[in-house]
This record gives sequence, C-alpha cells and structure tokens, in this order.
Amino acid sequence: MKNPGEPGVIVEIRGDEAANEMFALVRERIIKPLVDLSIQSFDLSLANREATADAITLQAAAAVKEHRVAVKCSTITPTAAQVERHRLSRRWKSPNATLRKALNGVIFREPIVLESVPRFVPGWEAPIVVARHANADQYQATDFQVSGAGSLTLSFTPADGSAPQVHEVTAFGPDGGIALGMYNNTDSIRAFARACFRQALRLGLPLYFSTKYTVLKEYDGAFVSAFEDVYRAEFAQQFAQAGLGYEHRLIDDMVAFAIKSPGGFLWALKNYDGDVQAEIVAQGFGSPGLMASVLAGEDGETCLFEAAHGTVARHYRRWKDGGQLAANPVATIAAWSRALEHRGALDENAELADAARAIDAAVRATVAQGIMTPDLAGLVGIANPVGTEEFIDAVAGRLR
Repeated sequence: MKNPGEPGVIVEIRGDEAANEMFALVRERIIKPLVDLSIQSFDLSLANREATADAITLQAAAAVKEHRVAVKCSTITPTAAQVERHRLSRRWKSPNATLRKALNGVIFREPIVLESVPRFVPGWEAPIVVARHANADQYQATDFQVSGAGSLTLSFTPADGSAPQVHEVTAFGPDGGIALGMYNNTDSIRAFARACFRQALRLGLPLYFSTKYTVLKEYDGAFVSAFEDVYRAEFAQQFAQAGLGYEHRLIDDMVAFAIKSPGGFLWALKNYDGDVQAEIVAQGFGSPGLMASVLAGEDGETCLFEAAHGTVARHYRRWKDGGQLAANPVATIAAWSRALEHRGALDENAELADAARAIDAAVRATVAQGIMTPDLAGLVGIANPVGTEEFIDAVAGRLR
C-alpha cells in the first residue's frame, strides 16, 4: 500500500503529555510504515507556545486553512498553577479556541463503537454524534463577583449612534453575589446550523437540536429560529430525499429520549451543553478513550481530526515516574485514519481511503482478540490488559 499516488499535505499538530506520546507512536509505527505522506508539522506543546509567544498556534491555524486536512494532539491550556509551575510569561489561551475561531468550525464528537466492548448504556447500538457550537456563551462570557448592595444593569450601545438599550437585571443585597454577561453571534449560529445539517446528510443520520428556550426565550429562541430558518430555506428538500428528519426538542426531554433510544442520530447543542453531553455520551459507549472528534470548517471541506480526550495527565505522571504508559490510543489512531480518509476523498485517492479502512479494521480485530488497555479490559473482565505501546504494536502487526 506504499506510494498511493501523490496525496496532498496533512497538517500534524503535536501536543502535550501522554497524548503526545501516543500521537508520536501512532504516527511512527502505524501511519508512516503504511503510507507515504507529506506531513507539515507544528509543535503546539506548552513549551513551544511559550517560546514562540503563541505565534506557532496562528501558523498552525493558517496551515490547516490552506491544506484543509489536519490531525491534532491534545494540548495543555494552562491553569494559574501551571503558569507558575512551568514559569510561563503569561497564561496562554486555549489552542483549540484559536483553531475554532480561525476555521469558524463546529466540533462533532462521535463514539467509536466496538462490538466486543460492552456499553454502560446497553441500549445504545448505533453512534450518537454530538455537535457542539464552539463559540461564545459561557466560554467567552464576562463574570464577576459583586461585593455588596447595588443594582445590576445590562446595556447595549448601537454602533449607529441611536439610543442604548438598558435592561435592569437585579438588585443585590448587602451580601452581594455574582453576575454573568453572556452573548453569541447570529452569523455564527447560522454557520453552526448549516454545518450540522451538512454533517447529518453526510452521515445519513436524523438531526435533533436541543435548547431550553422556554426559559431563555430570546437567547435560546434565537438558536431555535436560526435552525428552523436554515433548514426550511436550504436543507428541507435534501433531508426529505435522504429520508431523514430534523426536530428541535427541549434539552430535558432530549436527554430522556437519548438514554432510552438505540442511538443513531446527530445531536446538536449549544457550547456548554455540548461540552457536557459529549462526555456523557463518550462514557455511555464505554470509555472517553473511544470518542473521536472533528472540527469541521464552515466550507464543509476543512477538517481537523483529534481524540476527544485531553492530555491524559494522570497516565503521563505515572509513566514519568517509571510506570507503564497505559492510556487508550484508539481515538488517536482513529484521528489519523480519518485524516487519511478525508485527504483521500479530497484528492480522489482511493488507496488512502483503503489505508484508513485497513487501520480501523486492524483496531477492531485487535480489541476483539482481547488485546485491550486497562479502561476497556475492566469493562470486559480481562485480567491482563496491555499498555499503550503494546496495543499500538499489535495493531501495526496486523497491517504488515
């Protein structure tokens, strides 16, 4: 399967801790021996972001936009304690946030369903793909503490010079309290809706969107209206032809429906809701190590693939102390294979797509044989789990 034509570039974004160790092992032992690729690499480790004053993140974002296919390792977004521990000049912002903004992208998280791994929600037979609107809301809100008695107002000053809109929020008593100002953008909401409808069509899944618009009548109501308008104007006919449906459900009703369902749908959510529900779905299907993620750009072609888990710091500390690295690399392998598949689709390179399918089949066969990392072995009841490196080598051995 070597030399599959002349594929385009795949942008590789390296990261931190145990995730970066897995990322490198997968690249060197599974990907490079199987296919010849042009890889443009960017080191987004915390140390290199500090060394470059985070310019490396902007360079990586530009490369992803240019080449349209990227695979990313998890990175550290430093806490105040980590700023001090790593002697950083400042608290660098999340590389994910920078990449999402550059691509105006939507995060789709999809569980990797392995037949040999039992699920915590046993009725889930088909994947539930979670779409998260990764813009604003709580993640770019202004929150602060109120020290004592006083009035809280929220104001908007129009750029055209017309009179400001001022809303009385509440009056605080002597003990004060806390306050939060949150926003979102109409163009971003509409782009999110379009991305969700496109992805549902690509995956052949019905789409559900959930909010709590009965409480946040204007805020969540704007999301509901945007989805409905985009659907009716641009996607209703395509959904009908594909035999798919779209429906908005209140989030409490949708959560109950999701748990009782057999799966097999795309679930679109606002930023915070998507963050939370993606973790629930990941664990429900067996392990966060079985959750793939793609940041899909607004153009419908630019895709950044990664594992949904973080840097797996706990495993990294144990490994640095002399223990075995035992983190689950399945989602990292899937990120690479899906990048190959997408690159193959863009380049009309069938052999790259074949390589991606071969990798996925090797992973499934390895797990089915009982070769599992501790998180999966505990679900199945296997007494002798393997480490990260041994699992990757077992997958690579099936591809030789």
